[in-house]
Amino acid sequence: MKPLKVILAILICAAVCQARPQHDHRHHAEFNKSASCIGKCTEGPETFHMPQVMKLKVKAHAECHAEGKCPLNEPSIRQRSPCLDGKSAGEYECSNVDMMSYVSLRDMGSYGDGNDIWGWTDEPEPGLRFEYAIVGTEDGTAFVDVTNAEDPTVLGFLPTHTTFSMWRDIKVYKNHAFIVSEASGHGMQVFNLLRLRQRPPAGTVPRLTADAHYGMVGNTHNIVVNEDTGYAYLVGSTSSRVGYVVCSGGLHIVDIREPLFPRFSTCYGGDGYTHDAQCVIYHGPDVRYHDHEICFAYNENTLTVVDVTNKNGIVMLSRTPYANVEYSHQGWLTEDHAYAILNDELDEMYTSEKHTRSLLWDVKNLEAPVHYSSFLSTEMSVDHNLYIRDNLAYEANYCAGLRILDITDMEEGAEQVREVAYFDVAPDWNTVSFHGSWSSYPFFESGNVIVNSIERGLFVLRPNHEAIKRLQEEAKLKRKAISH
Repeated sequence: MKPLKVILAILICAAVCQARPQHDHRHHAEFNKSASCIGKCTEGPETFHMPQVMKLKVKAHAECHAEGKCPLNEPSIRQRSPCLDGKSAGEYECSNVDMMSYVSLRDMGSYGDGNDIWGWTDEPEPGLRFEYAIVGTEDGTAFVDVTNAEDPTVLGFLPTHTTFSMWRDIKVYKNHAFIVSEASGHGMQVFNLLRLRQRPPAGTVPRLTADAHYGMVGNTHNIVVNEDTGYAYLVGSTSSRVGYVVCSGGLHIVDIREPLFPRFSTCYGGDGYTHDAQCVIYHGPDVRYHDHEICFAYNENTLTVVDVTNKNGIVMLSRTPYANVEYSHQGWLTEDHAYAILNDELDEMYTSEKHTRSLLWDVKNLEAPVHYSSFLSTEMSVDHNLYIRDNLAYEANYCAGLRILDITDMEEGAEQVREVAYFDVAPDWNTVSFHGSWSSYPFFESGNVIVNSIERGLFVLRPNHEAIKRLQEEAKLKRKAISH
């Protein structure tokens, strides 16, 4: 119990402020973009609001720890629990999603709460496929084989590089995991995922070590990887100690084409602090930028679009605020790169509208994106990370759990968006607060979705894809009938 007491003491000491962030809409001056990184390149952001957001979360989790609800460490469930009459495993509210299994934080080797999550697929030979969950926690990263979704196998735990932190983020490139954290001095850990092919003795969770470390940043809030180019974008670095290159909290770009030898490339902080981003080889409607590498950055109070094709000549294409902005958190593009959905993490807390708001964007013109509509959930919950696959948006909405939206005709506005499935991983919480589902990963070929619960741990879920398709077809026929 000693680690838990230490965590609780740290969290309570840190929970000293509940101030609402005050937004600064000024442009941040652009700076030297060369790989030499001089002057402002090494400095922290002039103004940014993440510290206030973090204090809100630290306070919430300190209270949760004091109540004995974080972490909960309910017994793991290694069997399928179908969604029947709106419930799975007797307590989880659901619709069109079955729980295949649940693995507690403790069983994954962690003594803290959960946070982000990502996935990796290993294909050692043609026709053979293994699916893995890479699970972020306060004290490190767990690796879990979820190929047999009803009986996952924990393969090991990689401790944090420095100290505990509520924030950890992971992405994958060339069979390597790249891990960052808000922990002081953490930098970026690199772990060779092929090592997971060597299975540990049953019932053990070996402590793993990183294969490489990148130390040109200290704390980093998120990591973005473009697997098509082999570049990682570290965002939200703010510690400006000697030797760190924080890029004003913006895009710290790392060449990871040789995964075990990550190299600093360049910086872009022309719009200051970036909370999260998605970087793609663009193939959308704006033909001026076809085959360019474009980053869609969520910069606290704007959607900011940046052309990073030329690493020594990065160009900001647009910087767009929107109505009732509180904290532009994260978002994802539709697969045709014509639209995006953005989540604002604090609007449910600080505006009169308490239902979860998903902001729909038309990004067909990269130089002039438009926020044209907003989908409001039936639930009152804070929204967090979301991802889009095919015509479905997978939203991890804290206390409301995983919500799956049909976005087939989202270009026609929010009235054409419909929730088609959900699974609430937080039966103990039903408030506009920072508890429940942190994130999900919906990109496995199997169709399974993994979700990380802050208080409980890893959920392996199976959406009823057949039922969801029927709902999509019914909606399509209804729209067709109305149009005629």
